[in-house]
Amino acid sequence: MKTQGEIEAAICDGISRFEQEYMGRGPKDIHAFLLNDLLVVRLQGVLTAAEQHLVKSLPSEKGRDLVKQVRRQLIETARPLMEALVQEVTGGTVLSLHHDISTVTGEEIVVFTLAESPLVRESKRK
Repeated sequence: MKTQGEIEAAICDGISRFEQEYMGRGPKDIHAFLLNDLLVVRLQGVLTAAEQHLVKSLPSEKGRDLVKQVRRQLIETARPLMEALVQEVTGGTVLSLHHDISTVTGEEIVVFTLAESPLVRESKRK
């Protein structure tokens, strides 16, 4: 059985690898937060150079919508891989996945709803 911190760290490692392999670059910063049956992953600095260029060169709404549409499609395509990662790390079943990205800040949020809160062991604090 893992501690909450170990689960959060393993999720960060796995999602960061996913970003590198599927999006072409990893996040500058990543944090995971396990809140009962909710797993929130916050990634910062994820926009690729091409996405940044699209946002700057096209009218603001069009560039934003295009980047969000492409990201949404990539996440949906890779959803089984992401769910398998979360299930392997938490030992629980993923019920749903929610995703959004900001083209202004380059921040991305991925939220997983789990069937139940994962069992965690208490961490030994000094």
